[in-house]
Amino acid sequence: MISIRPSYQELNKTYYSDTCKPLVAAWKKGRVTLEAWARSSYPATYKMENGVLPCVSSVGYWDATFQQDWGLNWHRNEGIEITFLETGTMPFSLANDQYIVHPNEVTITRPWQPHKLGDPYIGIGKLYWVILDVGVRCPHQEWKWPPWITLTAKDLNELTGMLRQNEQPIWKTNQEIRKCFQKIGNVITCDKSGEKESWIAIYINELLMHFLEFFRNGPFQWDESLVNSSRTVQLFIKDLRKSYFEPWTLEHMAEYCGLKVTRFVHYFRQLTNMTPMNYLTHVRLEMAADILVSQHARGINEICYDCGFTSSQYFSTVFRKQYGCSPTAYRYLHLKS
Repeated sequence: MISIRPSYQELNKTYYSDTCKPLVAAWKKGRVTLEAWARSSYPATYKMENGVLPCVSSVGYWDATFQQDWGLNWHRNEGIEITFLETGTMPFSLANDQYIVHPNEVTITRPWQPHKLGDPYIGIGKLYWVILDVGVRCPHQEWKWPPWITLTAKDLNELTGMLRQNEQPIWKTNQEIRKCFQKIGNVITCDKSGEKESWIAIYINELLMHFLEFFRNGPFQWDESLVNSSRTVQLFIKDLRKSYFEPWTLEHMAEYCGLKVTRFVHYFRQLTNMTPMNYLTHVRLEMAADILVSQHARGINEICYDCGFTSSQYFSTVFRKQYGCSPTAYRYLHLKS
């Protein structure tokens, strides 16, 4: 049975808090300086206790003063991540796009966005970050900020809308944002016990307020489609091709997206003009047809079950309906040509 999304999951693959193993290895070898407060499996010079800065997953920086031989491969964080590059350059990839981050630029990734750092290696430079878990696992869900965030409800709602409804990944920032990250870094460098928790809370609040003013004063594109239920289903459909072999049911799909079955089917039909189960069968057949030709030594029944079908007879029936011939004939025709 497919389980409901835990902290963060991409269909057939569960993502846990990023362990940043390549960063940890480089740190232990003395190739990079690391200072961080963190919880869970994030690397840290101070492991935060449960009551310290709730919802902060990690806050800190690394400083690479010479060329590195590591990068952070594709991952997703359970919270919104804001990074700031003080010096150097860094390859950064988000979904299908690649960028180069330059000094005084920030990257913003949302809880559901896959990203990586390095191509394949990070560059020389000093990178700060803050990762805040705002309690969402799908784009349409409301963000829940921790109680120590002191922005007024009006300001926080406006900032939340800005962060949710714009997917520009890189921004050229100002001196105020730069100074906030530097102040956070100075506190973390000096404090390995969490005694200055209040200062970190103050600086994160200051950072968020500066981002709000920054967005207010600059060109900003709002896109409400990024936070509606249709967006959640759209992302699900995109990733379904990576887990077509899982034992999906209609109820599991809807529950996975945090939607009632009726609404889920409504959005799915809008986006694909097919029912979810018909679309899943279509994808499974496409994958099976490809395997039949590319892996011609594999048996028909093996391919059938590996693609998520539970009956070889049903597989043959729907395959013939979609391709006009049996799986065996399809393989023969395409290998012959």
